[in-house]
Amino acid sequence: MSEAEVTAYIEAQPEPKRSTLLAVRASILAIEPKFEQVIAWNSPQFKINGKYAVGLCAFKNHLTFSPQSAEVMAAHEKELADYVTSKSSFQFAVDKPLPKALLTKLIKARLKEIS
Repeated sequence: MSEAEVTAYIEAQPEPKRSTLLAVRASILAIEPKFEQVIAWNSPQFKINGKYAVGLCAFKNHLTFSPQSAEVMAAHEKELADYVTSKSSFQFAVDKPLPKALLTKLIKARLKEIS
């Protein structure tokens, strides 16, 4: 599993999902360049020091971002109020990349949790 497989997953998505996922992946890697990109659970995941940190997934009518942590989701409940959330992930529009400021908060919180 590798960066090439993550690229292939994203490139296989129709527009506008493809562009949105490419933008979100670029933001994720700008926030934490040391992330290892892999495919797990049939979707792009980002690992660090052997631990899963965050992930993305494309669905028919939405995309999801997962900090893979109910605690991180609960701690950022106010920032996620405009999204459809579940225990450890949330949905976002296929044509609107997530704000980098939000991604930064979620990724930093997740990295702190797993360190």
